[in-house]
Amino acid sequence: MSIIKIKTPESFSYRFTIRSHGWYDLAPFELADDDRLSFVLRRGKNGEPVSVVVGPADGGLTVNVDAKDFDRDGVIRDVRHVLRLDEDFDEFYGFIEKTGHVLWVRKASAGRLLRGPTVWEDLVKTICTTNCSWSLTRSMVRNLVEKLGDETAGGKRAFPTPAAMASMPEAFYRDEIRAGYRSLYFVELAQSVANGSVDPESWLLSELPTPELKKAMKKVKGVGDYAAENLLKLVGRYDGLALDSWLRSGFYKKHNGGKICADKKIERHYRNFQEWRGLAIWFDMTESWFS
Repeated sequence: MSIIKIKTPESFSYRFTIRSHGWYDLAPFELADDDRLSFVLRRGKNGEPVSVVVGPADGGLTVNVDAKDFDRDGVIRDVRHVLRLDEDFDEFYGFIEKTGHVLWVRKASAGRLLRGPTVWEDLVKTICTTNCSWSLTRSMVRNLVEKLGDETAGGKRAFPTPAAMASMPEAFYRDEIRAGYRSLYFVELAQSVANGSVDPESWLLSELPTPELKKAMKKVKGVGDYAAENLLKLVGRYDGLALDSWLRSGFYKKHNGGKICADKKIERHYRNFQEWRGLAIWFDMTESWFS
């Protein structure tokens, strides 16, 4: 076991980041009762997976790596990526002060959304969230990890690589993963990423305007407006509201007396947050999680 210490920004809350949305509940993430978060990174000596456990420490984080010989700098980069340590939220906080809405976010140093070590992992997981219950999402992701993820020395499993997923037929995803209509999508997507014709990691640094990047994401089968706008948040673009039935219902109850309204009204409510409106609605609707 090796230990790494990482400093964190003053405006960073470990608790509000790891619990910012349901990703902590999806394999290979595991959240312990003491809020220590474990996951798997491909940072072994030869790119093999290693297990890490992250927890808060004075002025930063402690990272325990279940390996002696590993890419230390790579682990640090991945942890910083997963917890969004290098993103600047001062502008978002400025809009909070200006509008007087979601003030709890600024006070709590919240605003960061937990994400996977790779955009590939976030993309597949996002497809697993569409048109189904959270329990089914958890089951599909768990099956993918258990059946296709390679093991660490300690027996943990990584999220499967594009090559591993591309090697399996559609029937495998239907019968073993229970992915339903997504089965063909997974085969085609994995093959496209494995052969380089689709590069999800490039979305992180893309210079495309957000609407154009959204169009690129939607070229992936299984990614519609909702999924694309969630993915945009995970690569640092917060323009889209990513409206689904849960967000709409929460808005109706909190801001419209429980009555159904048009999406245009929801959009108007958050328009003063400009390119941060996607974060504003999310943290507005999840405030009760932390009350």
